[in-house]
Amino acid sequence: MEQIKKQQIINTAMRIFKEKGYFAASMQDIAEACGMAKGSIYKVFPSKEDLFTGVFTFVHRTMFEQARELDRSLRLAGDPPKEILRRKIEFQLQYMLENHFFTSEFKELPITANENFQVEWKKKRAAFLTWHRDCFYEAYGDSISPYLGDIVAIYRGMSREYLSHAVQTAIACPMGELARFCVDRMDTVIRDMIDKEPVPILKVSSAYFNDINPVDLPTRRANLGEFLQYFAQKVQELPQPERIQKELLEVIDLLRWELEQDKPNATLVRVYTSFLDSVDELRPYVRQLGLMLNHAAELQKDSQDQA
Repeated sequence: MEQIKKQQIINTAMRIFKEKGYFAASMQDIAEACGMAKGSIYKVFPSKEDLFTGVFTFVHRTMFEQARELDRSLRLAGDPPKEILRRKIEFQLQYMLENHFFTSEFKELPITANENFQVEWKKKRAAFLTWHRDCFYEAYGDSISPYLGDIVAIYRGMSREYLSHAVQTAIACPMGELARFCVDRMDTVIRDMIDKEPVPILKVSSAYFNDINPVDLPTRRANLGEFLQYFAQKVQELPQPERIQKELLEVIDLLRWELEQDKPNATLVRVYTSFLDSVDELRPYVRQLGLMLNHAAELQKDSQDQA
């Protein structure tokens, strides 16, 4: 009975949140729509944030359960890999369009500060990324393994933008046709990657970081190290005398060593980056390095404050 009651509350809250929005919907509204006392709702969900999180979790759990059923039926039907990919993407787009209130990024809602919601949001994002990765891997095989991070990022950016337009009724394209369009465009991108073998930009793990799930300090340090290696390659490509190149490479090595310390000397870091910034061709890389260092410093400060 308790489970039935909980599901009734979730189903009703889903409708009220859709109709009134997060801010306007109240626990009293939901209680009246359920035919229950407000106190009965609070016994199951202690706050509106917890209730919204419950609805959010239910919506996405239902989606992934339906996706698994679709996957089983498509495998039994024996359709070609690209058609299976299209059907899966069509299902995702249609479901997210119908439930867009609970499948958006929620950047403007205070719910993102709720710890329980953050946990469920991270689980949802990780599940989505894994699902997308598996969908493309099953369609194209080992040849795309180095590019899965980039492929997933490109597809997610494409689908998110088109879904945003669909939600606002700015486009009148059926989701089946949108899925076909996306799959065809992604096929062109993927074939080009396989043919030209570019250096991947994103690791698969990089896609799991975002505003709610920020990059941890060890990962930022590793990324700084990789960027400095790239920086050194650019120095070697400069039309400069060998003596100048050697000096620049030595400064990069000193900078790398300093940044590996638990507490880098900020004055030395500024001296090294200023020296690199004196070369016109290197200034864009110095600016990007400066942004990376600022983010790393902010993360380290937050980590120390929490400790």
